Amino acid sequence: MSHSKERHEKICLNCNAELIGRWCHICGQENIEPKETVWSLISHFFYDITHYDGKFFSTTKYLIVRPGFLPKEYIEGRRARYLHPIRMYVFSSAVFFLIFYSLFTFNWNERNEDRILSEKAGVAKLTLDSAKNTALANAKDKEDSAVIDRAFVLAVTPYLKTLEADTAGTTDEFKEKYMKKKKKWEKKQKSRFDVNITNPDRKYRSVEEYDSAQHALPPGKRDNWWERRARYREIELNERYNGDQKVMMKDLLEKFTHTFPYLLFISLPLYAFYLRLLYRRQKQQFPYVTHAIFLIYLYIFTFINLLVYFGLNKIHKSMNWQWIGVIEAVVLLYGVYYAYKAMRKFYGQGRGKTLLKFLILNFAAFWSIIILFAAFFLFAVFKF
Repeated sequence: MSHSKERHEKICLNCNAELIGRWCHICGQENIEPKETVWSLISHFFYDITHYDGKFFSTTKYLIVRPGFLPKEYIEGRRARYLHPIRMYVFSSAVFFLIFYSLFTFNWNERNEDRILSEKAGVAKLTLDSAKNTALANAKDKEDSAVIDRAFVLAVTPYLKTLEADTAGTTDEFKEKYMKKKKKWEKKQKSRFDVNITNPDRKYRSVEEYDSAQHALPPGKRDNWWERRARYREIELNERYNGDQKVMMKDLLEKFTHTFPYLLFISLPLYAFYLRLLYRRQKQQFPYVTHAIFLIYLYIFTFINLLVYFGLNKIHKSMNWQWIGVIEAVVLLYGVYYAYKAMRKFYGQGRGKTLLKFLILNFAAFWSIIILFAAFFLFAVFKF
């Protein structure tokens, strides 16, 4: 019930029914004054989203500390005391992705290794400047000063501009460690992000040029439908980004990450189908929708668990407190334990059967999410 003033007229503004009391027995609308204050709007917002009477917080408490309890309560009909799972899912997913997109951005302009080395190179340059000043101070005449200055300009300065020069003035151990890390990083980035969506060689600069080249080939050697669509998209992206793969990849990945809510939405009924197969022979038959309700609560907990992890990770990086890493690991491990415990509590089977089905479910979910990621990535490529 809202705290707005009740109307004196006993006629429903929505359906014109004659009223007895505060609520319409026909359409259910509350008989209150239509004019609202700013405070009433704010109150309605918090009430509609979280049931400001405390239902949201009590539901969240049970969700975190009692795995499998809420979906069990739901299917047994005890629902009025808890926030509805759909409403809670919408709210928690909105908060999660709002924070997620604010924390994670894509920036390919600077590599961490190069940033570290630029700092090292800055220290080395200060050392060399000091050596140069010392040499100039010991010069006997103007000609010696000119030779020293020229030597530093021609030899030292260009050397500092190379990656190997960034390690100049440091220990051999640092050089060796950096070169290994650099090669490993370059290999990893090349395999992960060097996607030839925009052709660096730009073999075809227009669709007309590509079509002309295709018509010149024998029918058996021409590209198939999929290859033609990919080539058209490649030419279009080349024209849009002028061959700049870094900018293109940044925009593409941002577009891709914004498909994550849809990816999760599609994965939920798929995982519910897996659970339906795993528990099809159980004595207590669970309808398909029941598995979906269980997964909705599990997804909500995952959102909360990951938000806690992200917060700890930010504190870890900003404050450089190593012990925070232990708490991060505990949070992630609790997430895994929670999923297993929730399955055991909800479906009521023993440890052995639950563990086996938990592993099978995660194996199927892992490969399903890989396929979904690939499909959504291709969708992002052809739609962004």
